[in-house]
Amino acid sequence: MSDAPQRFDAVIVGAGFSGMYMLHRLRELGFSCHVLEAGDGVGGTWYWNRYPGARCDSESMYYSYSFSSELEQEWNWTERYPGQPEILKYLNHVADRFDLRRDITFDTRVNAAHYDEAANEWTITTAAGDTLVATFCIMATGCLSSPNAPGITGLDTFEGATYHTGEWPHEGVDFTGKRVGIIGTGSSAIQAIPLIAEQAEHLTVFQRTPNFMVPAHNGPLDPEFERDWKADYAEWRRKGRESFGGFPYPAGNRSALELSAEEQLEAYEEAWKIGGFRFLSTFYDLIINEDANETAAEFVRSKIAQIVKDPETAQKLMPRDYPIGTKRLALDTHYFETYNRDNVTLVDIKTNPIEAITPSGIRTADDEHTFDAIVFATGFDAMTGALSKIDIRGRGDLALQEKWEAGPKAYLGLGIAGFPNLFTITGPGSPSVLSNMPVSIEQHVDWIADCLVYLRERNVVAIEATVEAEEAWVAHVNEVAGFTLFPRANSWYIGANIPGKPRVFMPYVGGVGPYRARCNEIAAKDYDGFALTSV
Repeated sequence: MSDAPQRFDAVIVGAGFSGMYMLHRLRELGFSCHVLEAGDGVGGTWYWNRYPGARCDSESMYYSYSFSSELEQEWNWTERYPGQPEILKYLNHVADRFDLRRDITFDTRVNAAHYDEAANEWTITTAAGDTLVATFCIMATGCLSSPNAPGITGLDTFEGATYHTGEWPHEGVDFTGKRVGIIGTGSSAIQAIPLIAEQAEHLTVFQRTPNFMVPAHNGPLDPEFERDWKADYAEWRRKGRESFGGFPYPAGNRSALELSAEEQLEAYEEAWKIGGFRFLSTFYDLIINEDANETAAEFVRSKIAQIVKDPETAQKLMPRDYPIGTKRLALDTHYFETYNRDNVTLVDIKTNPIEAITPSGIRTADDEHTFDAIVFATGFDAMTGALSKIDIRGRGDLALQEKWEAGPKAYLGLGIAGFPNLFTITGPGSPSVLSNMPVSIEQHVDWIADCLVYLRERNVVAIEATVEAEEAWVAHVNEVAGFTLFPRANSWYIGANIPGKPRVFMPYVGGVGPYRARCNEIAAKDYDGFALTSV
């Protein structure tokens, strides 16, 4: 880039699923726009997360874009659940097919975005010192894109190799013959642990909280199934958009409590055979009724007991202090079976906490562990982390970090009071991480694109969420969450994995379909809840 600031209608931060589609939509509508991306390629989450076993937990036929029927028909997925290499290949194909790279600057991290009230425009500054000016600033930074580095004493003293699942070396890692420790048992760890165990001389897993999971039953995608799906793609997409979670299958229409124990068992066994997130749709009340939820939780615990041969280890792997589904449900591919291997040890750090990382390994309260390598599967500063790392300043030089000091506040997860012409794709207060992400991403991108056309046609130079609308929406998000069991878990949905982060339930649990309808209603009412400033 040149020394002089480049001017655009919109600057988009991030070139993952959301940033790429946002670029495509705005360019098609005649807006000048540019994307800034920290990595040296497109892909976002799927560019950075290359750990062993990295795979999507939404099925491939609907973990994809729907904006182009030609793209839908020409791309062929190979597995039920796509792996990271295949998703990245798909996103590179999209970038090439729609000639997106010419409007993306790679290897460019955004340091700051400041709003100029007098000019009604944003100044975006990169780590390299380049400056861009735009009427609109669109944050496509992703919900899980800011890795959480654990603050463990002695971290910098370890003499072996260390890795974070969210920042995995692109050349891969060979653990053959190595003594490996892995901290964390969330979704990334659950995918990585079985494969690392196959390589390593010995693998020690440090678990704070056991995870509920159901089988993925991944495998090659049946060509006939794919043909049938493609023949009716539009209808499958419609079902996904109108559903609770963005998944095109029906929700349960029965209560778990209206059935006998035998009937419950039969229903759960059938769902277990199918695999995937559909397990939580077995009954409609699993996320709202504690007694119903416990029937599903106990079923999964019984499966753990059947799979894991050592009873003591099985007990350690059974979650008991939060309802199933209130932390992200993980999909299992031989995870529990891994603990039957002679070269795998499970350490419960709730009863035997980590005290320090030493030059040779990890010291817990009652043991010393020697490692050649340590893997940190410690997750992300979800939903707000990537935004908080950028110095974003709105009216009156108000910093977003300061505004969100007590927890994130946003209107619809799209706009923020005090920050005109700033949009956040799948931001806090939207279904985001509680949904099939491409569905929510496309809905937000389309809403923003339509909004910008509306503003252009009416010579509106600034749009900003009102404080009243924002407060009302935040109250609604909290109220809806309160009707469910979600707040009962210390999850990353409420920031519990980040020390000092305010405990606020961040995603909207009212459902993808109802949320979409509400966003459309607001747009139809001339963007009710937003203040518009004309020339």
